[in-house]
Amino acid sequence: MSRSNAAAARVRESLSNTTASAACLWAGGALLVTLAAPLSAWTAGSYYPGPGEQWQKRAPDAVGMDAAKVAEAVRFAQTHEVNWSRQLQTQIEKDVAQEPYPQVLGETKERGGPAGMIVRRGYIAAEWGDVNRADMSFSLAKSYLSTLAGLAIDRGLIDSVHDPMWKYVQDGAFDSPHNSKITWHMMLNQTSEWEGVVWDKPDLADRRRGYGRSLEEPGSFWEYNDVRVNRFALALLKVWNKPLPQVLKEQVMDPIGASDTWVWHGYRNSYVQLNGRVVQSVSGGSHWGGGLWASTRDHARFGYLFLRNGAWEGRQIVSRHWVQMATTACDIAPQYGYLWWLNSGRATVPSAPESSFFALGSGGNVIWVDRDHDLVVVTRWLEFAKLDAFAKLVLASLRSER
Repeated sequence: MSRSNAAAARVRESLSNTTASAACLWAGGALLVTLAAPLSAWTAGSYYPGPGEQWQKRAPDAVGMDAAKVAEAVRFAQTHEVNWSRQLQTQIEKDVAQEPYPQVLGETKERGGPAGMIVRRGYIAAEWGDVNRADMSFSLAKSYLSTLAGLAIDRGLIDSVHDPMWKYVQDGAFDSPHNSKITWHMMLNQTSEWEGVVWDKPDLADRRRGYGRSLEEPGSFWEYNDVRVNRFALALLKVWNKPLPQVLKEQVMDPIGASDTWVWHGYRNSYVQLNGRVVQSVSGGSHWGGGLWASTRDHARFGYLFLRNGAWEGRQIVSRHWVQMATTACDIAPQYGYLWWLNSGRATVPSAPESSFFALGSGGNVIWVDRDHDLVVVTRWLEFAKLDAFAKLVLASLRSER
């Protein structure tokens, strides 16, 4: 079996675990060096919404979309709700019941119904459900974590993604001969093979779906592992030297006009001493509860920031260089970048352009960024098996333009 085919097989195995992965999707495909589109002047003359509710709507026809076909896509999303309990504590407990360390450690909340937004050329072309409800978002949080790492690079808090993590984090977690080889790059693309315990969860809790097969050399094996992502979040907390929700608010969410309804939780045992006070380290998803809880509209703003290459109304919030790095394919797992899902070989969402990239969270939480069509789409609680069919309907609504 070739190296890339072996990686694809591992991806398929990981994605079969609904809670540990972002989606029940096949994700393999051919190696792609980079999925970032040319960094042209997309932002020049682009519309940016004002803060809060100040987001202009346009009739689909006004943004090059067929109104009837947009309505068909919306109806499809509304009628294909994920088969999950509205009581997410119950759902999470069910999903982790067969894991070796199933204890739920973070807060949960009742979820809402199907919701979503279609944003074309910056304007809201369609929205459905309660788009202002701050719901659990599961692994959408990982793409936000990635962005905080990018900001640390942009501001010189981390010199290079290829630096070993022990140079920045001296808490023992990266001191062993095995872990000392781990770089930020490996943590970001989930090839670190980090070994250890964080918040009473050993990496084995999510390693090889709990079967505990032996570790590989850091950087040589791709695996979706929430324990390691949580360890990554703790490392970023120490690099920033301030709570990550505060960093996200100051550096991203306030500048892009997000609401004040989003929150980012950790676990009941994920508290550390920082500058003489006790702060919570957040989780990179809601596998065992906690995580980022945000509205559809706030997620759409975040997606729109990346559609515009990290710029917002003339201000570069996240560097273009980081956006490109974050959406560059991992050499042994071409469907994955820096905690973003890619569409190499159109393997993740076949109907979407290959340049598309996604934040994906269990339960049908999706931020889809489609640069080819100047499009951002957010769905909440859509059955993942129907994501491609939904994407096909959205794209069918676009009018050909000369």
